[in-house]
Amino acid sequence: MSGPASPRRVAVASFIGTTVEFYDFLIYGTAAALVFPKLFFPNASPASGVLLSFATFGVGFFARPLGGVVFGHFGDRVGRRRMLVYSLVGMGVSTVLIGLLPTYAQIGLAAPILLTLLRLAQGFAVGGEWGGATLMAVEHATAARRGFYGAFPQMGAPAGTAAATLAFYLAAQLPDEQFLSWGWRIPFLVSAVLIVIGLVVRLTVNESPDFAKLRRRSGIARTPIVEAFRKHWRQILLVAGSYLSQGVFAYICVAYLVSYATTAVEIPREWALFGVFVGAVVAVLTYPLFGALSDRIGRKPLYLLGVVTMGLAVVPAFALINTGRPALFVAALVLVFGLAMAPAAGVTGALFSMAFDADVRYSGVSIGYTLSQVLGSAFAPTVAAALYAATKSSDAIAAYLIAVSAVSAVAVCFMPGGWKRPADTGQPEAEPVPARD
Repeated sequence: MSGPASPRRVAVASFIGTTVEFYDFLIYGTAAALVFPKLFFPNASPASGVLLSFATFGVGFFARPLGGVVFGHFGDRVGRRRMLVYSLVGMGVSTVLIGLLPTYAQIGLAAPILLTLLRLAQGFAVGGEWGGATLMAVEHATAARRGFYGAFPQMGAPAGTAAATLAFYLAAQLPDEQFLSWGWRIPFLVSAVLIVIGLVVRLTVNESPDFAKLRRRSGIARTPIVEAFRKHWRQILLVAGSYLSQGVFAYICVAYLVSYATTAVEIPREWALFGVFVGAVVAVLTYPLFGALSDRIGRKPLYLLGVVTMGLAVVPAFALINTGRPALFVAALVLVFGLAMAPAAGVTGALFSMAFDADVRYSGVSIGYTLSQVLGSAFAPTVAAALYAATKSSDAIAAYLIAVSAVSAVAVCFMPGGWKRPADTGQPEAEPVPARD
C-alpha cells in the first residue's frame, strides 16, 4: 500500500532511489579507472587499456536514450511510480552480475563482451530513472517549492557518487593482489542490499498527482514520444544542450580525474577516491540550497550562473591538481563538483520538468536528458584520456570543458520561461495540485 504523498516524503523517496541507481551506475566509472584495464584488457598497453575501459563505460550511455524512450512512453501512459520500480530492479540485477563476472584470464574475450553487454543493460535501466524521479518530486510539490523539492533527485547523483567512491575507497585498502582478485567485486555485490532498501522506500509513495489528474480527465497521450517531439522538439534540444556541461563535468570528476590523478600526477589512489567523495558530499549539501534559492529569484539565472562558474573553475582546478599534492586535489574536486556545479544542478529538476506539458513530460525530460548524456557524458572520460595522451598536458582537457560550458550557456538562455521568479513571469509551470500530508 502507498503512503501519504506529502512533498517531503516523495522528495526523500526520490532521493534514496536515485542515490541507489547512481551508486550502481557510477561504481562502474571508478572500476573503469582502477580495475577493468588490468582485468578485462590485460593485453593492451596501459594507455590503451584505460581508453578501452572508459569506452565500455561510455557505451552504457548509448542505451540511455532507448531507456528514456521506453520508460518515458510507459511513464506517460501507465504512471511514473511503476516505471521507477522497474528501472531500479533492472539496474540492480545488472550491477550484481558485473560483480560476479569472470575476468579475461578466466574466460578470455567473452569477459569484455559480457562486461559491455551488462553496461548496456545498466544504461537502459538508468535511462528512465532521472526523469521519473524528478517528476515525482516536482509534480508532488506546490509551485512555490518546486525548485527545492526538485533538487532532491539531483542530490541522488552526488550521493550515489559518494557512496560508490566510499565503497571503492574501503575496498582499495586491501593489498593490491586481493583488491584485484576479489575486493573490487564487493561494491557491486553490495548493490543487492541497496536495491531492496530502494524498493521498500519507493513502494511507500503514491502516484504523481499530475499524472493522476491526467488519468481522471482522460488526458493521457496515445503516443507520448511522438507528441513530445511534435510539440516540444525545441525544448528537448535545449534540455540536451543545457545539461551538456553538467554531464561532462560530472563524469570527468568521478571517472577520469581518478585515473589522471593516480597516473599523471602520482596522487595515491586512496586520496584520489577521497577527493571525489568529499566533493560529492559538498554537492549533496549545496544542491538543495540553490534549489530553494531558485524559488525566490528564478531558475534560469542560477542555471546560467552554474554553467559560467564551471567554465571559470576549470583552469584553477587543474592548477591545484597538477601540484601533485593530495590535499589540493581534494580542494579542486570540491571547487568544481561541490561548488561550481551546484547553482545549475540545484535547479535542473524544476527548470527542465516545467518546460513540458504534463501528458508528455516524462518522455520529453527523459529524451532531452539522455540525449545530452550520449552527446557529452558518454565519452567525456575517453575524450579527456585521448587529449592527454596526445598532448601530455591538461590544457587541452581544460579547453574541452570550457567549450562545453559555452554550449550550455547559450542553450539555457533560450530555455522556456523568463529570468525572474516563476510566479512573476508566467513561466510554464504546471497547475499546482495540493498534496496530502
